[in-house]
Amino acid sequence: MWATLSAGRDMPKPIKHLQAVVREIDEPLPGVKRLVLTDQDGWRLPAFRPGAHIDLHLANGLVRTYSLCNDPADCRRYVVAIKREEQGRGGSRHIHDELCAGQVIGVSVPRSGLELSPTGMNIFVAGGIGVTPFVSAILALEREGKSNYELHWASMGEPSLIDMLEPAVQGGRVHLYNTLEASPPDIRSIVEGSGPDAKAFCCGPTGMLDAFESAVAEWPESRKHVERFTAPKLVPTLNAQPYSVVLARSGREMEVRPEVGLLATLEAMDADISVSCAGGICGACRTRWTEGPPIHHDRVLSAQERAHEVIVCVAECAGPRLVLDL
Repeated sequence: MWATLSAGRDMPKPIKHLQAVVREIDEPLPGVKRLVLTDQDGWRLPAFRPGAHIDLHLANGLVRTYSLCNDPADCRRYVVAIKREEQGRGGSRHIHDELCAGQVIGVSVPRSGLELSPTGMNIFVAGGIGVTPFVSAILALEREGKSNYELHWASMGEPSLIDMLEPAVQGGRVHLYNTLEASPPDIRSIVEGSGPDAKAFCCGPTGMLDAFESAVAEWPESRKHVERFTAPKLVPTLNAQPYSVVLARSGREMEVRPEVGLLATLEAMDADISVSCAGGICGACRTRWTEGPPIHHDRVLSAQERAHEVIVCVAECAGPRLVLDL
């Protein structure tokens, strides 16, 4: 069931999430919970692309973003896997300690995804639970009968979701690295010689991402993709000036001062936005803009998308007025 919220006298605006049931919870490895989410009435869920994300709307206003890791052809359910992070912001602890099968939670429409190479190699480099965005991509490739990929997966001990990738493992396309016993993958060697049509994808801890970005530094942006667990520190624009933010649907307007920032201003205006990472890496708060232009600090949008969308949690404005489709 989709909910709507009045966004003006004659303009209802859809809230981009549905109510889903936590149908199953298991723990494929200690410290990792896997959730199976379904529609309350058994309807098909909105379609998604390989590597797509959803936001889980949890108790106490928590919104957290996770990668879907089931086959995109299976729209009767969404599957996500969450590692417990003791030093995190509370979302994973809530899921591990309080969420139970049978509970109903809010789930966003899936967004983003991976642009896979149809003919060249697809090289996936993952660290630990960072494999999740690549599981759905590999399942889709296997279903289509394609073998143009390799997964290089490092973990401290047993990998967590290996049961979901059995055909890929049997086909010799998954390379496992137990870093308690062996060296991590040599990313530069892996990507070198992969061919001009190859694409490379990486998700894992900071050290792995840094090594990956160094190895593919000369590659065009269209051939490489990085997903981060934590947002890099935002460096605000020097000598930033105040500007006005306008919510187009209601006409509300408020000044954004540099020391306050856009996100806090939008929250003070009760703007209808979802925020998860608050660091420009998940895309939960992507919003259309019509006047600006924004100053983009995110790691989500392409150059083409930035022409009409903005990640408001880290954005600034180059002009006197930023008009958002809110």
